[in-house]
Amino acid sequence: MKKTSTRLADGRELIYYDQRDDSVRDAVDRRPLDPTVTTSEVRRDPLLGDSIAVASHRQGRIYHPPADECPLCPSQGDRLSEIPDSSYDAVVFENRFPSLAGDSGRCEVVCFTSDHNASFADLDEERTRLVLDAWTDRTSELSHLPSVEQVFCFENRGAEIGVTLGHPHGQIYAYPFTTPRTALMLRSVAAHKEATGGENLFDAVLERELSDGRVVLEGEHWVAFVPYAAHWPYEVHLYPKRRVPDLLALDEDARTEFPQVYLELLRRFDRIFGEGEPPTPYISAWHQAPFGALEEFEGVNRDDFALHLELFTIRRTSGKLKFLAGSESGMNVFINDVPPEFAAQRLREVASS
Repeated sequence: MKKTSTRLADGRELIYYDQRDDSVRDAVDRRPLDPTVTTSEVRRDPLLGDSIAVASHRQGRIYHPPADECPLCPSQGDRLSEIPDSSYDAVVFENRFPSLAGDSGRCEVVCFTSDHNASFADLDEERTRLVLDAWTDRTSELSHLPSVEQVFCFENRGAEIGVTLGHPHGQIYAYPFTTPRTALMLRSVAAHKEATGGENLFDAVLERELSDGRVVLEGEHWVAFVPYAAHWPYEVHLYPKRRVPDLLALDEDARTEFPQVYLELLRRFDRIFGEGEPPTPYISAWHQAPFGALEEFEGVNRDDFALHLELFTIRRTSGKLKFLAGSESGMNVFINDVPPEFAAQRLREVASS
């Protein structure tokens, strides 16, 4: 992997990740951009104890542009985009309309391919490994920023999810706090560790899932399963078999196998609802241990956390979505229309050729 860092016309950082070591990235951003102005602010809810980002400047972000005006495609001639070069393998840049900025963290965009009409599932294993390396590199770099406590790499796919740009891409949020979801996991890990005299909860969960019949896909170094208490109609958790706290700690064997397993999962997701159906909307989310202090989670350290990826869709059946209505949105109590055992069986049935 070759990494080349440059600056866009408004001062934002852009980084090319190339498969070839002899790639040259010297194109200049020729757009007349004014410096980026953000109004991001983090506020803490005193009752729930969680944090909310207020970012009113995002109201002006680009919304479903035509394909020939996509800001994530490479620049061509006089059609100038966020990527100055006329081609790229993978690229990461600071979001022009970030939810988090400055002392409130950082937001980045990750473009997986220059092909506007592709999806992540269309990538080959070499390109997927490049994206994994880019996620890992950005996790390392962002973790060293003084305002950052947790790094979250994710992909939103599909208009139903709320995606406003059709080009295959993901995002990275660098939070100035430990996220509520992660804090819940860490509290459960701490309680289980104390109650069992030191047993790791993630290890116990993985052992149970390996024997309970909801495994979808298993390799030598990774295992994917539908969890016992899945929140979403089709939800898969992907774990490395050797517990590590973050992407940085994956060994070479796990990195090598990841593209095979992950691409297979994504391709199965596109087959869940049968041939002829539109692409399955999904969220793919990496869960990594926070880099900040963990004193509030008594007896827990970073190595107690288990890196894992959660992949889920809001489509519950052909033509129907799972809406977060009263119980889910008002009380955070999910009601799942698809039994996890059925979802696992369906995902095994649609193995790609």
